[in-house]
Amino acid sequence: MSQETRLRIRAATEEDLPHIVRLDEEAFPTAPYPYFVLRQLLASFPDFVFVVDMGQDLGGYVLSTPPNEARSWILSLGISPPLQRQGLGRQLMTRILGHLRTRGVHSVTLSVEPRNDTAIALYRSLGFAPDPGGPRPDYFGPGADRLLMTLAL
Repeated sequence: MSQETRLRIRAATEEDLPHIVRLDEEAFPTAPYPYFVLRQLLASFPDFVFVVDMGQDLGGYVLSTPPNEARSWILSLGISPPLQRQGLGRQLMTRILGHLRTRGVHSVTLSVEPRNDTAIALYRSLGFAPDPGGPRPDYFGPGADRLLMTLAL
């Protein structure tokens, strides 16, 4: 990736919040997190939000929960649409998974839209396995099915 030398993955700060909100709206236009939710998640889990710093702007973010009985969730992975398919999602996931491992996490779960083949392929390549029962109908409400995937660290 040509931008690799100019980017860095770092912990998010309060100043990043407007950029994270924008990234979330771009990456998930039909169901972005509300501003207040992202604000509270960043305030609640400051050590578990990482961003791709492109210098002038952010290219993506990942948000996880802190460990709870050695388990954690990836709540969101958002990459700016023009920067998708350039390895940023993999870099963010690798960074957050390494961070979770150092915090004693043994199992990480995430949910993904069952028709998002690109994201599912990424997660599988990182070692995530889909739950045996397949997609869960209406997991996020009527018509919002999700596939749960888990990785043992």
